[in-house]
Amino acid sequence: MPSQQEMLINRRPDATLGPSMDRLEEAAVKLPRAPLEDWLRDYYFTADIDISSSGVEPYTFTEVRSLVGLRADHFEALDFRDSPTCGDPGLRVAIARRWDGGDPARVMVANGSTEILFAVLTTLLRPGDEVVVVEPAYHALCSIASAIGCRLVPWPLRFESGFRPDVDELASLISPATRMVVVNFPHNPTGASLADGMADEIADVAADVGAYLLWDAAFHELTYADPPPARTPTGYERAIVTGTLSKAYGLPGLRVGWCVAPPDVVTGCVTVRDYTTLALSPLVELVALRAVENADALLQPRLAQARRNLGLLEEWIGVHQDRLAWVRPDAGVIAFPRLVDMASTDEFCDRLLHEHGVLLVPGSCFGMSEHVRLGFGGRTDELEQGLALVERALKAA
Repeated sequence: MPSQQEMLINRRPDATLGPSMDRLEEAAVKLPRAPLEDWLRDYYFTADIDISSSGVEPYTFTEVRSLVGLRADHFEALDFRDSPTCGDPGLRVAIARRWDGGDPARVMVANGSTEILFAVLTTLLRPGDEVVVVEPAYHALCSIASAIGCRLVPWPLRFESGFRPDVDELASLISPATRMVVVNFPHNPTGASLADGMADEIADVAADVGAYLLWDAAFHELTYADPPPARTPTGYERAIVTGTLSKAYGLPGLRVGWCVAPPDVVTGCVTVRDYTTLALSPLVELVALRAVENADALLQPRLAQARRNLGLLEEWIGVHQDRLAWVRPDAGVIAFPRLVDMASTDEFCDRLLHEHGVLLVPGSCFGMSEHVRLGFGGRTDELEQGLALVERALKAA
């Protein structure tokens, strides 16, 4: 018999948001190719040196077991039955405590944040809805809405303005037809973050028209300000915040993401889940639970490494100001420098890979062709080697 806590966590409000299957089918068949994934699909596994990735250096299983206290008896007691649709109750409790003040009914755990983004967007959006989305953006934040048939209104972050978000401009883009505002701060691919209080200002803009606010917070726990800015909007009833273990935690292969959302939105996402992955593996959830409960043990070593690497990258770019211009990132482990006098970096990145074995992401994957996405979250020696080879390629360009 389920415990009182399990019954509370798994309660299902009346479902009013679940998408019909024809809407899901319509969205799926029209999804465009994802340029970033197309670029990384083969190159990520064949490159000698990766300085493109948006996460920290992945942990080994041995390291994870030591850092979060996973013991053999934890695995021996594991029961390989199906997991609950919204995730293991204990894992939902742990995420709620760290991210939402403690209400696990607002948490759904998924196979990576990409699955949860798909579930939320297909649950809440309809053809013809207006969606304001930060630009540039990770493809899942904009392409799914476009495939559904929504009208996208870009909220641009401009290199000339230091990629600083302009909330007044956001307010000017909002209309009574706005169904959703989609942002990801700290930002991928620019590394831009928010000043203290700006999260609530963005929420207020969405609240003016009753729009949902979808907030991808994958990089929040990779910030360099002290103290860090408020992680997400507080108190807005239509805010949906997504997170992941892939970026700051060094566990991309675990494929665990989640959302913190109004319970009726969680219920709507269950309908999507019933036709896709159904649930997570209990083995994955066991590791994820220990990771969330012992988050700082995983986060602090990688954040310290990222700080050191950012200093190294800043010094290197300073030496090459004649070829590179950048905005120093405030958060995350990616920078988005612009290559001077290069209208498109596609050929450069292709040559860098095939001649030197170094992986960068061309800015065209984010709609800004003169830039590259450069990751500095990996091993310091690999970053140093990669930058030396980028330098050689720049001299030959």
